[in-house]
Amino acid sequence: MSQQFLDFVGAGGFPCVGAKAALGKDAIEVHQFAPFGERGNDAPLHDRLRAFATKVAATGQEGRVMHSFVALFDGPHDTGEQRFEGLLWAQLQRLHALDLRRGIPWAEDVSRDPDDPRFSMSVAGHPFFVIGLHPGASRVARRFAVPALVFNPHRQFERLRADGRYGKMQAATRGRDVALQGSINPNLADFGAASEARQYSGRAVEPGWKCPLKVGRTG
Repeated sequence: MSQQFLDFVGAGGFPCVGAKAALGKDAIEVHQFAPFGERGNDAPLHDRLRAFATKVAATGQEGRVMHSFVALFDGPHDTGEQRFEGLLWAQLQRLHALDLRRGIPWAEDVSRDPDDPRFSMSVAGHPFFVIGLHPGASRVARRFAVPALVFNPHRQFERLRADGRYGKMQAATRGRDVALQGSINPNLADFGAASEARQYSGRAVEPGWKCPLKVGRTG
């Protein structure tokens, strides 16, 4: 299944330019887990994410090489968008609970408020932009054979913005997404304009949608 995901990203129609750049640099790390929603996934997923983020930060390549961590889950294969969204936020809530139990604070460079336009998901002290994929996704680019969560280190996007590359990559990705789907993803927004939490599940959430994540504090 790991190779199937890499082939999915490498396919000609796949729109995300950043993911293709990561694939070209062999910088997509794929891990497989039990079915989405099983609590036995929580500690292994947290541990592997922590090791991944620490490794990426240690290389000093954030912003120069795109990196992604992919969690593939062995089912369920019949998720509609509402069900997948619920499973996604339940999983992120449990990862946050592990942070709290382990005394790991929220990443200092992003907001901890899911409604804040500066929000980004923090796991093991590192901020991530999370992308959900599953068989029942309405967006073609989010439709994969099994449920998956892609964790992209947020700091790499900040460095891309700082050197002027982010806007070009974003425009190219949106153009390719329109070519694939016929329309732009209605939830897309620039960081700082609306909370990125609205984009995580891939569902076209309602204007008044509220993120279900409850963020606590360590100590």
